[in-house]
Amino acid sequence: MPYRVTPWPEVQFERLYGEEWIALEPTEDVLASAAQTCGEREWRPYLEFVPAEVRAFLGMFTYGRMPALLVAVRCPTLVADLAETPALTLFLAAHANLRGNGSAQWAEINAVHEREGIYGLLTWLGLPGSRQTLAILRNVAAPDLSRKLLEPLRTTLWEPEAISLLTHAPVLTDASLTAACHALAA
Repeated sequence: MPYRVTPWPEVQFERLYGEEWIALEPTEDVLASAAQTCGEREWRPYLEFVPAEVRAFLGMFTYGRMPALLVAVRCPTLVADLAETPALTLFLAAHANLRGNGSAQWAEINAVHEREGIYGLLTWLGLPGSRQTLAILRNVAAPDLSRKLLEPLRTTLWEPEAISLLTHAPVLTDASLTAACHALAA
């Protein structure tokens, strides 16, 4: 089935049913598929109509650009915080599965952020709500974290050894994060 994203500012994620486009909440699989089919050339015309702040934020991502767009649309007040810690974006995009309820909770995310800020949001996602967690996530070289790395990383960040190990790494790659998760799980 074909999917599409409507232009800014009335962004909707839609799926074709028969001859009619119906708005929907995209699943992680749909977003992952979009990452495979939407390259820089396909994004360029779309981004021309996106505000500069959001365009710069989306430009931080390669494969995670569609999930980042979803988060930016559903949680526009978070864009500035996420631009400082872009690796947190994919945790938010995957929150329905990470929290175990299977449904998107965008209104709740916005409310938590409004009341408790970025640290409350970290806690809501099941991450330690600390400066060390933010520092580690800010040191991630490319914010396009693999979906399969999110849960192990979330668990690892609760280990004191992990905080020490990851805080002292100047740059964190998918490979170094995966190695740290596996080393501390053993």
